[in-house]
Amino acid sequence: MFVLVEMVDTVRIPPWQFERKLNDSIAEELNKKLANKVVYNVGLCICLFDITKLEDAYVFPGDGASHTKVSLGFFDDILIPPESLQQPAKFDEAEQVWVWEYETEEGAHDLYMDTGEEIRFRVVDESFVDTSPTGPSSADATTSSEELPKKEAPYTLVGSISEPGLGLLSWWTSN
Repeated sequence: MFVLVEMVDTVRIPPWQFERKLNDSIAEELNKKLANKVVYNVGLCICLFDITKLEDAYVFPGDGASHTKVSLGFFDDILIPPESLQQPAKFDEAEQVWVWEYETEEGAHDLYMDTGEEIRFRVVDESFVDTSPTGPSSADATTSSEELPKKEAPYTLVGSISEPGLGLLSWWTSN
């Protein structure tokens, strides 16, 4: 099972990276430090998902680098295909969300899968795509400069929530 984890860290940005955008420099340093590493009580950090908060940067005496406290999240590319949802499920066009039509003795209840909600899911497949930069080929020189290369996520998971206990956490917690 994979989870999105929020962490807080202080990131050191060396002076030769000051010309770059702060977010880009911080993301690069955090991925160097944490991506593909096992973190105690967290597990394997796959890649940086988002920088959620930046605090003021400080320069310490004797060190020309800036030190910035950062809140961050990891990993984004998780796909759950419609056939892997709790069944029966339907897509609500008006709300633009998937709905699980949960059957009980009292009748059916619509449980909405709102965007941004925390879920529990099972990983059924993973895909790694090497996105390392490559040099231009001779064929690239003859193509139109307006064609942009297709961007792919370097690591993608395919999940399922079609088993008991999986899906939105709010479905399974008691009040």
